[in-house]
Amino acid sequence: MSAGRIYQINVSSGGVPKWPIEEGLVTPLGIVGDDHRDRVNHGGPERALCIYSLEQIQALQEEGHPVQPGWMGENVTTVGIDLSTVKPGDRFRLGEQVLVEVTRYTTPCKNIIASFKDGDFTRVSHKLYPGWSRFYVRVLRGGWIRRGDPVQLVR
Repeated sequence: MSAGRIYQINVSSGGVPKWPIEEGLVTPLGIVGDDHRDRVNHGGPERALCIYSLEQIQALQEEGHPVQPGWMGENVTTVGIDLSTVKPGDRFRLGEQVLVEVTRYTTPCKNIIASFKDGDFTRVSHKLYPGWSRFYVRVLRGGWIRRGDPVQLVR
């Protein structure tokens, strides 16, 4: 098992960037108050939350990309946990109540182009750069999450 914590919880009324909130209620369709402009490719029970790590964001910043937490559409930004080896089927505990399961790697799209110095949003494509993708999860057990809550990878 591997453990970290929630660095930031992010929501928007649709699209990116997503903005930080202190706490959120996680349901089978995501965090209450978060919405999507494109409901064909985002959201729904198999893509209820998007997760990414602060460490990956900081490494991208070191490459010169202007990305910030929430800018790539992630709902939960983690810290202290290596997400580069995460694969579909892995499960996470978020806080004391929430249990989620990874369903897939996200497919980067032009909506996150502003996060990259050269506009090459494929920099976070799992196919081109394994270990750099954000990922989607389904909610197995909902509840409240708060900034600073523990995150535990359970394999």
